[in-house]
Amino acid sequence: MFTVYVIYAKAFDKIYIGYTSDLQQRILSHNKLAKKGWTIRFRPWVIIHTEQFSTKAEAMMREKQLKSSRGRSFIRESILPKN
Repeated sequence: MFTVYVIYAKAFDKIYIGYTSDLQQRILSHNKLAKKGWTIRFRPWVIIHTEQFSTKAEAMMREKQLKSSRGRSFIRESILPKN
């Protein structure tokens, strides 16, 4: 099982979109364990959206859709206001 996730850093108004097979470990990495990378600059992150997929290919395709301009607009207009 693969999870596409959207995390949000409220203090910086930043969105990050990714996919993983272990969501708890991945969020821990974004918030505490990682020593380098883009997400360490904008901690803390909270999960605002998840979607489950049975294959990695499906998850990668959905991640790509959400990372597009239209996908980011969808997140900002539909998902973010609910959180």
